Amino acid sequence: MISAGDFKNGITLEIDGNVCQIVEFQHVKPGKGAAFVRTKYKNIITGAVLERSFRPTEKFPQARIERVDMQYLYNDGEFFNFMNTENYEQIALTKDQVGDTLKFVKENEIVKICSHNGNVFSVEPPLFVELEVTETEPGFAGNTAQGATKPATVETGAVVYVPLFVNQGDKLKIDTRTGEYLSRV
Repeated sequence: MISAGDFKNGITLEIDGNVCQIVEFQHVKPGKGAAFVRTKYKNIITGAVLERSFRPTEKFPQARIERVDMQYLYNDGEFFNFMNTENYEQIALTKDQVGDTLKFVKENEIVKICSHNGNVFSVEPPLFVELEVTETEPGFAGNTAQGATKPATVETGAVVYVPLFVNQGDKLKIDTRTGEYLSRV
């Protein structure tokens, strides 16, 4: 059990039956009245960010989040299939469970599957991926002031904005958190 007076950023706990992560907290001691902890926390399952104040003595159970490395196998149209690389167990997740986290992930790449009490709530792709450009228009230098970009489709089907010098067939390094082009490989 963790008391509200011991909150730290990033702690995962159960508040009112929901799995939540502390985003921000502040201990407040007003001139009159009792001290309290003003907290901003994120519901990990729904993604909702809530603000609430707690008495410093309130206690909450710590939530155990399991992060397992799994290999993304394939998408059969209805389910996304993953395999645990240690015991070869396979799981299938729906589009709602995966969201758009796999738009930069190729088949056979390793991702982290996050679950609480056996219920999968998110898929974490690797931070950086290397993908080949399958389609982009040729860039024309000279008609821009600086920093011009153009859309490029990579091998997973995602669209990334790249500098004009990037051509079809180039391998790119992409940040999966922001979807930004980082460099050519």
